[in-house]
Amino acid sequence: MIYDISHVTTYNYEASVASARCAIRLTPRDSRGQRVLKSRIDATPAPEATRASVDFFGNHIVEATIREPHAKLRIAMTARVAVDREKPPAPGLTPAWETVVRDAGAIRRLDRDSPVHWLFPGRLTPLEPAVTAYARESFPSGRPVLEGATELMQRIKQDFAYDPEATHVSTPLADAFAARGGVCQDFAHIMIAGLRGLALPAAYVSGYIRTVPAPGQQRLEGVDASHAWIAVWCGEPFGWIHLDPTNAMHADDNHIVIAIGRDYADVAPIDGVIVGAGRQALAVSVDIIPVGAGA
Repeated sequence: MIYDISHVTTYNYEASVASARCAIRLTPRDSRGQRVLKSRIDATPAPEATRASVDFFGNHIVEATIREPHAKLRIAMTARVAVDREKPPAPGLTPAWETVVRDAGAIRRLDRDSPVHWLFPGRLTPLEPAVTAYARESFPSGRPVLEGATELMQRIKQDFAYDPEATHVSTPLADAFAARGGVCQDFAHIMIAGLRGLALPAAYVSGYIRTVPAPGQQRLEGVDASHAWIAVWCGEPFGWIHLDPTNAMHADDNHIVIAIGRDYADVAPIDGVIVGAGRQALAVSVDIIPVGAGA
C-alpha cells in the first residue's frame, strides 16, 4: 500500500518567543517492508538554518534554528511511503526464549541492528520487579519466544485500559503499570521493560497507524494518529518482529515507522528549547491517505 502522510504540529505561545531551536524526528525511515518515496518538512516562521542528519539507530533528524520572534510555530511534515510487510513467522517456529537470551548475550557486534543495544534499562524503561514478574507469566521454560511475546502483548491489551486521562508524557512506567491504564506509549514501555527484565532485546517504535472508517461512514481528515509499538528480537534468522500491544496485533501494512529507539526519549517527534516566557498550547493533526496498492 502507498500512503500520503501529513503531520502538522502547531505551538501557540502566550507571549512572543524570541527564538527557538528544535530537533524534528518526523521523517519516516526506510526499513524492512517500508520505502519512503518522498518527504518534506516545512516550518513557519521559516528557520534561519537547518541541518539534516541520521542518528546511530537510523532515524532522520532535522535541526532547525528560528530567530524571528513569533507567537505561533507550525511544523508540517508531508511524505509518500510504500508499505509492504512480510507476514510474521508462525510463533511456534521461533526458538525458545532462553535460547534467544543466550544468543543475544553472546553477540559481540555493535552495529545498529545488534540486539545488544536493546537489552538494558532506558531512562523511561527502568527494570521494575513487578513488571518483570508480570511478563514472566508468559514465558514458561522452553516456550518459543514469539509465542511468549504475543501472549504478553495480548495480556496487556486485556489487562490495561486505554485512557488518555490516566497518564501524561512524563508519567513513570511504574505508575502506569500500577494504574493499569494509559496510552500506546505506556503500553509499549511496559512491554519493553517486561521483556528486558527477562533479558530479551526489545525496542520502542514510533510511527503512525491508519484508521479505517466504519462501513458506510465517510473518512474524516486529521483523525489518524501518531502511535507507538515494540519490536522484539527473536534470534537468527527471524530478527526483529513488531508487535502492537495497544491493539494486540502484529504490525501490518497499516503501521508506518518513523523512528526506533530504546524508549520514547530517543524518538520524541519534536524537542528543543525556546527563548520566551508564558504558557503554550500544542495541537497535532495527522492524516494518512491511501493512494495506491503495491510498493
